[in-house]
Amino acid sequence: MKQYYLRYIIALLIFGSNGVVASHIPLNSYEIVLMRTAIGIVMLWSIFFLTKQQSTVGQYKKEFIFLALSGIMMGLNWLSLYEAFQQIGVGLSILACYCGPALVMVLSPVLFREKLTWSKLLGFAVVLVGMVLCNGEIVVEGHSAWGIFCGAMACLTMATLIVLNKKAAHITGLENTAWEMTFAFVTVAIFVGCKQGFGFVSTIGPAWPWVLTLGIINTGLGCYLYFSAIGRLPVQSVSILGYLEPLSGVVLSMIFLQEIMTPLQMVGAVCILGGAAFAECYRPKSMAKT
Repeated sequence: MKQYYLRYIIALLIFGSNGVVASHIPLNSYEIVLMRTAIGIVMLWSIFFLTKQQSTVGQYKKEFIFLALSGIMMGLNWLSLYEAFQQIGVGLSILACYCGPALVMVLSPVLFREKLTWSKLLGFAVVLVGMVLCNGEIVVEGHSAWGIFCGAMACLTMATLIVLNKKAAHITGLENTAWEMTFAFVTVAIFVGCKQGFGFVSTIGPAWPWVLTLGIINTGLGCYLYFSAIGRLPVQSVSILGYLEPLSGVVLSMIFLQEIMTPLQMVGAVCILGGAAFAECYRPKSMAKT
């Protein structure tokens, strides 16, 4: 069991370093996302076939449509998130994006007919307070309105991605992510192709090691470790440890990118991560027994 905990934690820390790795690539955010998804799909499908996994898409054709839409949302989410990285910083962008799951949680009675408990409402309220604390100073100081918009879009597209992915409940594991990545790549490729073309590839030059790191390590290896571990771990552990990803993203951005968070923003970060974790993981005793 220890090896699966180790795999899961390593995967989360790898994902948390995405912003730091991307900061070393002298391309615009759209180009970075295109390169990541391109290398990512090669890695994911290679791992899928090398590990001799069986495809289930043919059995669940209707769910595959939702998975395709989820992949489109993944592409839009990464386009928004990586642009926010460059506009308002890695730490605040990651925190904004991770409000998406909390948004899905509070809308779950409408979307999935799930009961909305007081713990979920309280957790979501704390997340909202955290968002105000994290972004209030940016708004007051007149920082990039475009960056704030991209952060908000990262949140909304993440929420939409989660909802659509839940509709593809029977297509799971590495196959799920490989198909999502494929449709994300198609979405980003169409966007970049229409916006500027693909001539930038010839200018990557010395940045290729970082591009390959983002695609091979942060996408291919990270996803393999993630999906080889979560099926062997308790759901509660997966939920709680999952918040290591945004937490490590914030910490790494402060260490390696010298991003500075004010005391209020630090309190806001604790509110976002703590509120989301509490709402997701807390179970009243009466529910825990059922």
